[in-house]
Amino acid sequence: MKIKLYDIAHSRAGDKGNTLTLSLIPYKPEHFALLQEQVTANAVKNHLKEIVAGEVTRYELLNLPALQFVCQQALTGGVTTSLTMDTHGKSLSFALLEMEVDVP
Repeated sequence: MKIKLYDIAHSRAGDKGNTLTLSLIPYKPEHFALLQEQVTANAVKNHLKEIVAGEVTRYELLNLPALQFVCQQALTGGVTTSLTMDTHGKSLSFALLEMEVDVP
């Protein structure tokens, strides 16, 4: 069965210049393994392919548990140069949560 990430996790977004950071935190610790397995850097890059032009790097924050994605070239230049409506990329946290994963 496929579900959206927002059913099992929440997300926060941040920015530094043209770099977007997205955190992904499961509501329940038992869902962390599923996130680790399916929400890879490549999967996020593919899911956000219309937005993220650069590399996506994933970090595992095992003590939280959470995942953090650093997305290069994602904010059309950054806050001071972008003409987009969401220069900080805050709405992109929900764009990540629209990604689907398979659950047993």
